Amino acid sequence: MILLSLDLLGTFAFAITGAVKAAQRELDWFGAIALAIATGTCGGIMRDALLGSHPPIALQQPVYFIVCISAAILIIIAKKKIVSKWLFVQIADAIGLGTFAAIGAIHAENAGANGVAIVSLAVLTAVGGGMLRDVLAGEIPEVLKSDFYATAALIGGLFFWFFTLLTNEFHEAKVFLTISIIIILRLYAMYAKLKLPKI
Repeated sequence: MILLSLDLLGTFAFAITGAVKAAQRELDWFGAIALAIATGTCGGIMRDALLGSHPPIALQQPVYFIVCISAAILIIIAKKKIVSKWLFVQIADAIGLGTFAAIGAIHAENAGANGVAIVSLAVLTAVGGGMLRDVLAGEIPEVLKSDFYATAALIGGLFFWFFTLLTNEFHEAKVFLTISIIIILRLYAMYAKLKLPKI
C-alpha cells in the first residue's frame, strides 16, 4: 500500500509537469492530457519492460491514468495560477524525481537485480517520463543539456544500493532517506544554480 501510494504521488507530481509543459507550448487539451500521461507513466513502463513485468504496472491499473488525467485537468482549469508559480512546478518535479527514483530502485531490488541495475533503473524511472515529455514537446530533453537532475537521481540510487549492502533492515528508512536526499539535492541545485559542465 505504501509503495502504491508513493508511486501515485510521483505519478501525479510528474503529470503536473507534463501538463505545464503542454501549457507552455500552447498545446490543446488533448496535448495536455497526452503529455501528462507520458510524463507520469512512461518512466515506470520502461522500467517494467526491462524487468520483464508484462504488462507494465501502469497498464494493469487504470488508477495511474486517472491520476495523470486529473493532473492535466487541474492545469487546464488553473493554468494561469499554477504556471505563474514556477516554484510550485519545480517542487512537484523534485518530488516526482525523488519518488520515482526510489520506486525504480525498489522494483529492481525486488526483482533480484544487481547493484548496477538498481542504480540504472532508479535513474531511468526518474528521468524516462520527463525525457519523453520533452521529445513530444519538440525539445531536446532538459536532462541531456542542463541542470543537476539525473545526477541527483544517480546519487539517490547509489545511496539506496549502499544502504542495501550495509543492512537488509530498516527498509522504510532507506526508501524515505533516498527520496529525501534526491529532493534536497534537486532543490539545492535549483537554488544554487548548479549545472554540469557543457562540452
